[in-house]
Amino acid sequence: MSQRDGFASGFLLGTIVGGVVGGVLGAVLASSRDTMDQETEINNGSLEANKVAVRRRQMRAVANEGLEMETARQSLEDKIAQLNATIDDVRNQLGNINGTSSQSVERSLSQDS
Repeated sequence: MSQRDGFASGFLLGTIVGGVVGGVLGAVLASSRDTMDQETEINNGSLEANKVAVRRRQMRAVANEGLEMETARQSLEDKIAQLNATIDDVRNQLGNINGTSSQSVERSLSQDS
């Protein structure tokens, strides 16, 4: 019999607590939904302005990408020129060490290819 009394009071307490928690949760969700609906209405009014802004950002990004590509190309060309100059210096040094001139080294290289 004591278990039935505990069950009834627990059930009653659970019902009350559940009702309070559900009511608070429902009120919070309803107010956030109203806020989202208001923001949607505001955003729909300025949707065209947002589209224009997005298009401008995309155009700037494409222009910046083109500028970055040109900068990268220039940098690579500079590095290639530095490598070619270094290779020529090494050829000259090796030619002088081996006792041959750089012209004969270049002739032998061109004959091999």
